[in-house]
Amino acid sequence: MLGFLYLDGHVRAYHGKRRIPKAYVTRMHLAAPATTDYWVNDQRGDPLFVVTADANAAMTKMLIPVLSEVREFLGTRRHSTVVFDRGGWSPKVFQGLRAMGFDILTYRKGRTRHIAEKRFTRYKAKLDGRPVEYLLHDQPVRFLKGKLRLRQVTRLTETGHQTPIVTSRWDLRAIIVAHRMFERWHQENFFKYLREEYLIDALADYQVEPDDPTRSVPNPARKAVVKEVYAARVLLRKLRESYGATAIDYIDGRTSTDSGFEIAEEKIRMEIDKATTRIKKLKVQRDSLPARVPLANAQKGQEMVKLSSERKYLSNVLKMVAYQTESDLIELIRAHYSRVEDEGRTFIQMALQDTADIEPTDDQLRIRLAPLSSPHLSRVLESLCDALNKTKTPFPGTQLQMHYVVAPYCLGAKSGQDSDQPCQEI
Repeated sequence: MLGFLYLDGHVRAYHGKRRIPKAYVTRMHLAAPATTDYWVNDQRGDPLFVVTADANAAMTKMLIPVLSEVREFLGTRRHSTVVFDRGGWSPKVFQGLRAMGFDILTYRKGRTRHIAEKRFTRYKAKLDGRPVEYLLHDQPVRFLKGKLRLRQVTRLTETGHQTPIVTSRWDLRAIIVAHRMFERWHQENFFKYLREEYLIDALADYQVEPDDPTRSVPNPARKAVVKEVYAARVLLRKLRESYGATAIDYIDGRTSTDSGFEIAEEKIRMEIDKATTRIKKLKVQRDSLPARVPLANAQKGQEMVKLSSERKYLSNVLKMVAYQTESDLIELIRAHYSRVEDEGRTFIQMALQDTADIEPTDDQLRIRLAPLSSPHLSRVLESLCDALNKTKTPFPGTQLQMHYVVAPYCLGAKSGQDSDQPCQEI
């Protein structure tokens, strides 16, 4: 489970009145006040741990700090491959990760040379219990002027789209490289499930704590000038288009006189010269400003705070443990429930919400669960009870061993007959 680790960031939006750092919220398609948590999940998709980034640091800044925690967790000898998306693309960072003893598996970022479709090979295999089929092309690639040699496996889809994957694993078959990369959606499904069932985006509180005034942040003054440069370039492009349209009208004879064309041409040319001069001045002003400044300089006279993290850490731990408990219970019913991949967590939620009679005896705490909505679900619940009974777990604070049973499934009650009649066990 720790041979492949999936790392991704999850942005939690903040809707309070405090001014805190912004981050791009993908599902909202805008930048908003938020905090970014970086989660590490194992190969099955279960969470290992989570780290909150300072001021929404990018994944390229967080990979080495987060994986330093992973290395301490794994020990010095255990090998692991870390899987992440294009947000972590940085050949320089890859060198650092390789030096730490990690292999990398990620999508390649930027433009790549198109590969002829005839060079792709069809691969088939049965992985994780299901058939997998890809059209793949395998080749070595180099970065950092040839200092970093990696492997690129490119997938060709039915629509002709090519997805290049880069890895440092040379020992794996190409189909396994592709499969493990695309299994990253286990982590995306994990985020979706925690948003819907565990309220992962909910703020534990609206408390704030002082931010580091020396923390480096983008210079807001430079950012404002960059916006002006962009607006001036847009204006210059429109003026040039207008100049071209005026010239075409003259050539095609749509301009009434030569003097009319000269007047219009000179007016637009003067505006173009004016816009070009302004862009040059703005560029000089932009280059004279530092790209980053301390937070104290960026927010002069303003409150420098960030969201308090202590309660969020505690709630994250509780949610991680609850999710891992669900996963362990799912494994106990896997052999007894054919739809466990699609409905396993729904079944566990149903079982945990089931009603029960509790009866303490001299040496046991007997929990008699009500049957579920259908006989086959009740039989799966019985198998779960048998597995739990084998653990011989005492009720906390007592010596009473917990013993689970499922009440007989009553056909009479389900069919609307008199409930006083004896139930027929299934």
